Order: sequence, then structure tokens, then C-alpha cells
Amino acid sequence: MNQSPEIITSRKNTRIQQIKKLLSSASLRHSEGVFIIEGVRLVEEAFASKWVIQEIYVTDSLNSRGQKLFENATSINCARYRVADEVMAEISDTETPQGIIAVVEQRSLPIQEKLDFILILDAIRDPGNVGTILRTASAAGMNAVLIAPETADPFSPKVLRAGMGAQLKLPVRQYSWEELTSIIHNQAGMRIFIADTGEKNSLWETDFRQSMALIVSNEANGPSPAARQLADEVITIPMPGGSESLNAAIAASLLIYEVVRQRCNPIG
Repeated sequence: MNQSPEIITSRKNTRIQQIKKLLSSASLRHSEGVFIIEGVRLVEEAFASKWVIQEIYVTDSLNSRGQKLFENATSINCARYRVADEVMAEISDTETPQGIIAVVEQRSLPIQEKLDFILILDAIRDPGNVGTILRTASAAGMNAVLIAPETADPFSPKVLRAGMGAQLKLPVRQYSWEELTSIIHNQAGMRIFIADTGEKNSLWETDFRQSMALIVSNEANGPSPAARQLADEVITIPMPGGSESLNAAIAASLLIYEVVRQRCNPIG
């Protein structure tokens, strides 16, 4: 039986305090097996992609598109809460809350057995960069993105927003370097390219039409020792202007779409 939503008016409510903790703690999100999404578009994507929504919070000022989502949530048997605007502001991770937040059950999207085009993120700590890279990887149709140690949590609120929900459609997994090495070595014929600065092979002179993994690293420190050890070949993005490095998200986008270009137009 569908029940009327519970109304929360106090910022000290137990549920509200738990949401605040989940927003700020990756370890708690992992232990609870959930993550938080905010905004109408992300909640719509979670519905469309069949993620399990455990709880949904809205304000009365939420737009009609969002209110429809809230009403439709009765069909998936999740807990529904109407909250005061000041309560939503307490649990929002944005300066201007849209008026809708959901708690979503974490799950691992399946990764195909034979991998052809994957990305490894090496110690990229900035949430905006990680989210932008995930969005690009999803748009390019990559098989999966594998998250190495010291990289920002791909299911943090900031990364989810920057990724525009790419994590809801694209397999994104966090691994140790030992696990990553095992995964790569189990892919027969896969070549591992790592991006770095200096006089190496240009991305325009490298053949990406093979089964491959691409490692993109922290722009400030460059590739980690573990990443260098895993790589077969170092590639670079020419910078005739003399810059020392590019923003990690921009570098990743250039590299990913050079692979796409070669595979869509193998001649030339």
C-alpha cells in the first residue's frame, strides 16, 4: 500500500543528519552501500536506468517535472519525504538547491568479458575533473572506467554532478593496483598507453585501433610509479605553446576522442 510522504521540518531530524554524514563521508557511503544524487535530471536518470532508490526528499517549491518523479516513486516502494526549504538547504551540496535529493543503492554495472577500450584514472583527486572525464568516457562509448587508488570517489556528490550521471550508465569500478594489473593481464593482446609530458610518441602518431587501456594521471604530479610500471607505451599531447601540462579532464578528452577519430575514420 502506498503511504503519504512523511513531512520533515527540523534540520535536526535523524534522517537529515544521516544524509549530511553520507554527503561528506566516502567511507560511510561505501559501508552503507549507497550514494546521494541531487537534481531533477540525475533522479530521472536513476529512474530510467533502473537503479534502486531507497529514499527521496523533495520541497513543495520543486518544479512540476520533479513533483511527477516524486509521485512516481510510489511505484518503486521507496521512502518519500517532503521537507522544508531550509531543511533541503541543510542537505544540499549545491548553492541553489533544485529541491530534490535521493538516496540510491550502490551496485556494480556489468563489465563485458572482452574489453576493447577502457580508461584508468590514476590519482586524479579533483572531483570536477573526475566527473568531466567520466562524462566524456560515457559519450565516447568506452567499455569501462577503472578507478585507481587516490582518485576522487566517483560516486561523491560533486563527481556525480560533474559527470551528469555518467556513472549511472557506464561501468565505473574502484580497484587496487594489484587488481588492475590482474584485470589488464587477463585481457589477451591489450596494450596499455599512459599519457605524460615530454618528447614521447604524439597521440597523432600512435595507432589506437587495437584493444587498449588508457591511463590518465594527476596533472600536477604526473603518473604514479604503479601506473608507469603497468604501461606499455608513453604518449604525449603536443603543446607548442610551451605549457608544462594540460588540465587532466581536457587531456583525457583529447586522448579519448583521438581514439574515437581513428576508429571511426581509420584512413587518414
